[in-house]
Amino acid sequence: MEKKQNNARKSSRRPPAPVLEIDIEHLDEQGIGTGRSGGKQVLVAGALAGEKVAVSIEHEGQRRIIGRLRRVLQPSPERRPSPCAHANACLGCSLIHLQQPAQSAFKQRQVGEALAAYPSLRQTRVNPLWEAPQPLGYRTSAKLAFGKQRGAVRVGLYRRGSHDVVDIADCPLHHPLINRIAQTVREEVQRQNVYVYDPIRLRGLLRYLLVRVSPGANKAMVTFVTTERNFREVTHLAKWLKKKVPEVISVQQNVNPSSGNVIFGRETLRVLGAPDLIDAVGEVRLRISPTSFFQVNHDQAARIYALVRQWARLSPKDTAVDLYCGIGGIALNLARDCARVIGIEAVEEAVRNARENARMNQLPNCQFRAGDAADLVQDLSLEVEPGAVAVVNPPRSGCEREVLEALAGLQPRALIYVSCNPGTLARDLDIFAQLGYRTEEVQPVDMFPQTPHVESVARLVQAPRETKKPTHPRGKQG
Repeated sequence: MEKKQNNARKSSRRPPAPVLEIDIEHLDEQGIGTGRSGGKQVLVAGALAGEKVAVSIEHEGQRRIIGRLRRVLQPSPERRPSPCAHANACLGCSLIHLQQPAQSAFKQRQVGEALAAYPSLRQTRVNPLWEAPQPLGYRTSAKLAFGKQRGAVRVGLYRRGSHDVVDIADCPLHHPLINRIAQTVREEVQRQNVYVYDPIRLRGLLRYLLVRVSPGANKAMVTFVTTERNFREVTHLAKWLKKKVPEVISVQQNVNPSSGNVIFGRETLRVLGAPDLIDAVGEVRLRISPTSFFQVNHDQAARIYALVRQWARLSPKDTAVDLYCGIGGIALNLARDCARVIGIEAVEEAVRNARENARMNQLPNCQFRAGDAADLVQDLSLEVEPGAVAVVNPPRSGCEREVLEALAGLQPRALIYVSCNPGTLARDLDIFAQLGYRTEEVQPVDMFPQTPHVESVARLVQAPRETKKPTHPRGKQG
């Protein structure tokens, strides 16, 4: 009987995945190594251009194969030892094996090629990339998932294409305080036996751990995302965390009962400590709530704010418009130079923060409005005279055309576009060209070292309108 069971187990095991030897031709826009096999594209995370690698097949479609890197047979001269012990399992930082100068060249090329795809932008000057002064330990916020495997609690990121959590409580990109908090929370969840959410069975309490750090003050705000309101377990966790990591000044609970992949729910409850985290970037102090978006790299964010302020060239009589203003980081910097700044943002919680930040920085010339971007910009045409300066800092998807048209309709003398996606940046700059605005220069910024992402700041000016010389009928010239 036992022999039959053993044979059944053996027969139920999957055969080992076939291993291919692939020549990696280039990195795609996500930093994933790309080659070909049998007429199909092969994508291999962790492989670099010019390498020969051994790859097992994880998924095969009609045109594409997703491979898993097994061995590097012929390494690239630009490969370096990874500073992360979890890099091959996590795959969250696709360039972490690549030497820093090669990372910079990759990002510079991403921006240049995106612009070159549009005839209207081929003459635009692309400045050399601003490299990050701190390539590791720069992330001041983290969104980590809870998981459990064989009874052991994990705190980290989902493995690509799965619900398995890779434990990365010591991520080299995170600020050291984030790693201390993640390790402490993992130990306490294990010790207190708190029910971790299972995304397959849709059961459990703890879903995500969010940490924000103010690097200047070395203080942190922690948010537990749970499936339901819970005071007992979360309060116990918060007290133990505060005891073990006194730098934690705020603990919040966000309730997300949905079964989808959205991190935040609509309700946020304060468990202990301050309601927000006070931070400082450049010359402004900022109050950041648990769910508001804010840049993860303070050093580079400060450089972008300063550049936007420099390019705006505002005078004491000017008006500036900041679209997708978030908690007001750019708007507050501009407000020091002009008569009025109007910030527009869809997220009401961020607008609340922005208004409080204006009061905290004693900048009464800031106004912040919550609502649909296109509608609110159109309304501004009644109160903003031509000649203002407009700043736009949209999400990765860029702007809808009606938003760009509404902005151009304000007839600002200058536009500054801050983008985290070269593709949508180039698309929108081309639309602005059709609307009468020429892109003078673009400044790439390495906001996210070790990853393929690159931030860019573009400066646009009103293109001179072509005026036709008046023609006179023959014999009628004066």
